[in-house]
Amino acid sequence: MPKATAQARLWAPWRSTFLAKGGKGRCFFCAARRSADDHKHGVVGRGRLAFVLLNRYPYNNGHLMMAPLRHIGDFGELTSAEWQEMGKLAQKFMKKLSRAIHPHGFNLGMNLGRVAGAGVPGHLHLHLVPRWNGDTNFMPITAQTKVISQSLEELYRLLHA
Repeated sequence: MPKATAQARLWAPWRSTFLAKGGKGRCFFCAARRSADDHKHGVVGRGRLAFVLLNRYPYNNGHLMMAPLRHIGDFGELTSAEWQEMGKLAQKFMKKLSRAIHPHGFNLGMNLGRVAGAGVPGHLHLHLVPRWNGDTNFMPITAQTKVISQSLEELYRLLHA
């Protein structure tokens, strides 16, 4: 019988700065919402009640987030109009991503609360993650590394084309 081994860990100390900046007034979603510089904040789409931005720590190439303009963390506080607009933005950007980078499918979901994996529990957001057949390869298994094949800058340009 094989000997049990400890779970491997991927250390990402640069994320501690990002996580420590949480809190009202320092939320990167709110900073992006207030800014006129969409490029600087990775904002690729805006609606009346919600907006879309690139994930700077993507799970996969093309990973986007839809967020309400209001700083709310409780899904129960989300209005039906905000939820509807987030859904419409997700549909719109699924089409854009399909044309731009040709994924085979998508994951769409929310992490509500820190214990559920929310990196920003105070400002809820919907993840849109493109997926491809075979997009999980040997790198995460043998090297504990996820390969993202496209820069955020290139993805930003593609979604604005």
